[in-house]
Amino acid sequence: MHVRNGPGRQRGWERRTELPLLLASPLFLACYAVRVLNQSADPLWRDLTLALALLIWAVFVVDYAVRLVLSGEGVRFVRTHWLDTVVLVLPLLRPLRIVNTYSTVQRRRDRPRLSLYGRVMAYAALTAGLLSFAAALAVYQQEHGAPGATIVTFGDAVWWACSAITTVGYGDVTPVTPLGRLFAVCLMACGVALLGAVTGSFSSWLIQVFAREDKEKPPGS
Repeated sequence: MHVRNGPGRQRGWERRTELPLLLASPLFLACYAVRVLNQSADPLWRDLTLALALLIWAVFVVDYAVRLVLSGEGVRFVRTHWLDTVVLVLPLLRPLRIVNTYSTVQRRRDRPRLSLYGRVMAYAALTAGLLSFAAALAVYQQEHGAPGATIVTFGDAVWWACSAITTVGYGDVTPVTPLGRLFAVCLMACGVALLGAVTGSFSSWLIQVFAREDKEKPPGS
């Protein structure tokens, strides 16, 4: 009797659970957004959204634990699957795995997959959008009722998040609470990292394009 190895069982589990978990992530984000933005909602609905968000997070934890066991890698799984580890801590980023899902589908259909540079750009765009929206929600939750706050509406929070992640930092609206400032530091650090990744990837792509064009030029041209 043939028994599949650990990685084979892990890939089989991922194929079965990838799409349901990918669909669950926007639902988690929606539950969090409802709790933050609709403070006047019926307490029952707020409790239901909280319970649903916790249930989805528990599903992510179970999925991570199952894949860790099936992989047979032990603690090394945390390092080799760093994106999964980040997603476990921050379920709002689960949609980032849509790039991996796209690559898997294309591989099954024997179609060209996203290049390395395409994946970097896709990850960067998705990460920037998700981080900005999640940070705007988190900062608005902390700031809008704080004394001396300049971020008093969700629109203010979105404007602040966009300026922070792009490292522009106009300074017209800034967090005043300790947690709000902590979120700001994390968002700015992520913005610098994303900017560096995109710039480096784009520069490398341009160098390859120019090198390829030079090779294709006929001698003496």
